[in-house]
Amino acid sequence: MRKELRFALKTTIPVACGYIFLGTAFGILISNAGYGPVWALLSSVFVYAGSMQFVMVALLSSAAPLAAVAVTTFLVNARHIFYGLGFVERFRGMGAKLPYMVLSLTDETYSVLCSVSYPAGLSEDRCAFFISLFDQFYWILGSVLGAAAGQLIPFDMAGVDFAMTALFVVIFVDQWRQYPSHIPAVTGAGCAIASLLIFGPANFLPVALAAAVGILIALRGKLEEGA
Repeated sequence: MRKELRFALKTTIPVACGYIFLGTAFGILISNAGYGPVWALLSSVFVYAGSMQFVMVALLSSAAPLAAVAVTTFLVNARHIFYGLGFVERFRGMGAKLPYMVLSLTDETYSVLCSVSYPAGLSEDRCAFFISLFDQFYWILGSVLGAAAGQLIPFDMAGVDFAMTALFVVIFVDQWRQYPSHIPAVTGAGCAIASLLIFGPANFLPVALAAAVGILIALRGKLEEGA
């Protein structure tokens, strides 16, 4: 087990660099919204949804209706349905670890599990479990530290929530550069702009996400041909 732990720790160091920083930004943001380190901890343990946790703070702060929260959560995290399809059989064979592996399948963990090469002699199931566990630990650590700092350090926290916007910009640019077709990126941007103009900043997100998902599903065949 020690060998699997060391391998997982080494493999997840790049994720740690991003998760601790972004988790800290989330912790500061949720603290600034009036929720302390305990709430940051519980959110990162049981919600653990990265971008949705940032959106969640805005929804909580604006007292958004439960239906809007549910729809937004589903649409923002809908991509995880497709992530999970590729690991159904793999996770099913992990027994009691199955529920946690489903919970912890974030974008970054999915990328690592898809690309990692396991050394001979190591248990792949243990390595995958520890990789997922370490990734969540980094996020929890950052969020709790950020929430604590947000309560103790007297500085202006305005603009901290831009960290998530910056992350989405990086993802957008990365997709634009690496994916053969620019249709998904253009579709997402176009739906967001059109929805914002029509429905306003308070209601545009669920509509934009639903429209983008619908269009991409309709164009799935064309996208697979260009992949």
